[in-house]
Amino acid sequence: MLKALIFFVRFFALWLLFFLLDRLIFVAVFHHAITASASETAAVVYHGLRLDLAMAAYIAVAPLLYFLVVLFSTIRKPNLRWLKIYNTVLLVIFSIISVININIYREWGSKINAKAVEYAFSAPNEALASSASSPVLSNLIILAVLIICGLLMIKQMGPTKLMSPAASLWAKITFAASLTGLTFLIIRGGWGVSPNNQSMAYYSEQQTLNHAAVNTEWNLIASLLKSSQISKNPFDYYSSAEAENTIEKLYAEHGGSSLPILDTDRPNVVVIIMESFTADLTKVLGNETGITPGFDSLVKKGVLFSQIYATGNRTDKGILGTLAAQPSLSPENMVKWPEKLEKLPAISRTLFKNGYQTSFFYGGQSEFDNYKAFVMSHSYQQLVDKSNFNTTDMNSKWGAYDGVVLARQLHELNKTKEPFFSTVMTLTNHEPFEVPGAYKFGKVNNTERFKSTAFYTDSCIADYIKKASKMSWYKNTLFIFVADHGHILPKGREDIFAPQRYHIPLLFFGEVVKKEYRGRIFPNTGSQIDIASTLLHQLKIDTKPFRWSKDLLNPNTPPFAFFSWDNGIGFIDNKQCVTFDNVGRMILYNDHPADATNTGKLLKNAKAYIQAAYHDFLSL
Repeated sequence: MLKALIFFVRFFALWLLFFLLDRLIFVAVFHHAITASASETAAVVYHGLRLDLAMAAYIAVAPLLYFLVVLFSTIRKPNLRWLKIYNTVLLVIFSIISVININIYREWGSKINAKAVEYAFSAPNEALASSASSPVLSNLIILAVLIICGLLMIKQMGPTKLMSPAASLWAKITFAASLTGLTFLIIRGGWGVSPNNQSMAYYSEQQTLNHAAVNTEWNLIASLLKSSQISKNPFDYYSSAEAENTIEKLYAEHGGSSLPILDTDRPNVVVIIMESFTADLTKVLGNETGITPGFDSLVKKGVLFSQIYATGNRTDKGILGTLAAQPSLSPENMVKWPEKLEKLPAISRTLFKNGYQTSFFYGGQSEFDNYKAFVMSHSYQQLVDKSNFNTTDMNSKWGAYDGVVLARQLHELNKTKEPFFSTVMTLTNHEPFEVPGAYKFGKVNNTERFKSTAFYTDSCIADYIKKASKMSWYKNTLFIFVADHGHILPKGREDIFAPQRYHIPLLFFGEVVKKEYRGRIFPNTGSQIDIASTLLHQLKIDTKPFRWSKDLLNPNTPPFAFFSWDNGIGFIDNKQCVTFDNVGRMILYNDHPADATNTGKLLKNAKAYIQAAYHDFLSL
């Protein structure tokens, strides 16, 4: 029995060493984001051990089952060549996952999860395009280090002998039951009421250290298992009545009426959703010079909402936030559920019912992230995507460049009966940051490439407006410019929980804007999900279907915005922002901690908001 026990001890030691190497590499890559002491940083090894053991136990299930077969058979010297192959295959897979995880974390601020896997399988070309901007050389070096060191570990630590012990049947049964029970106890995480979860590894106020402590492969498995379970609200912070009461107070009518900034209540409406067009790119909001001269010039003739925040950090959330006034649901991805998706309200559906012709333009694959399901189920009469462009226009890894798509929209709008509602999504300002011509700011690193693609998109928008101004329908058209989400670049905002990562521009522009409002800036805090209510109030159309949207042009509307990412939530008003980690149950960001009263208020608002929004999702 002792030799069998040593066999499994060596097996666990092998994988614990590999996970340690993986963790140390992660910490080394993101060391610039860690300001903790050396002792606190080193503690990541201890706090990660529990999930490392759980993952090693998962891996040990196969050799455990094999051992049980051997134990109760007549085999005395089992052949373990398969185990070496088993360990090697898993080693290579885990090494690749580790490298992918580093790149995902750099962009998303969260570890590899079910959503990343879904992207890889549902849209492999787009996933490859997203990863094309990753540092190839460093990725290859990390991969080589993991595989080479792992192979050495297998050679030195991997168990090679498993003798079938000569013992009584009852001794074998007792040993087998004990070993099996111990393995599954390690998988579960102990006898406690709560089984293993990510928060078991959380120990620091430094989010990077907490994420480093979470075993990468365990996190992926947990995410995959969790993604299929949506029957229960994971955000039960309060009673349903208390959460709903908090939301009702946020959206209570405060009197007043919307400022009528348009000279007509039936304009054409064109919504331009700009990929990764963070506020940090602009001069007017981000104090960056020369990147977005076109947009900055439009601001002088339009109505700018200067404190607008994206509801999430991915395009799918930005689309639903902008067009359906749907809040981001933290880890949940609404577009995965077409049967729920089609029940959402949408600006397109509302305007179609009010006599508008509707169209949607995108240079990429509309099936990506289920965009097409949303478009086709929400009264868009015309969909133009990658499949509708000539192969000669497919020069970007994502599809057609922005200039081509915007030109196509102009061509189609010239044939469209008024009034019309048209949406166009840009895509060039997305990894791997490619432009059809010269790179304005260079292409040595991602920051230069990102600024260059943003400049290209901006120049396309400027040219688009110039050409549109010559069309017959231009004088009766409202253009709404908004980003789908913010970005880590160009200012290197790596903290996914920082509100600046969600700050985006929102501009109402066009000849239909009354002259006295052109050039006005409205500084109250709001969200992209407020576009629906703000627009429909101008058109004198009922806004009741849009429960989460508020009118930014009503002076009495409370200023606030909610946003979320995979692991956390944030709430911001004109005075303060608080963000909160749902796993570690800790405040991550608070720019005014001295105001304890407002801190508590914002935190409660954030928790009630995600709870109520998720409840609505489950109820669809």
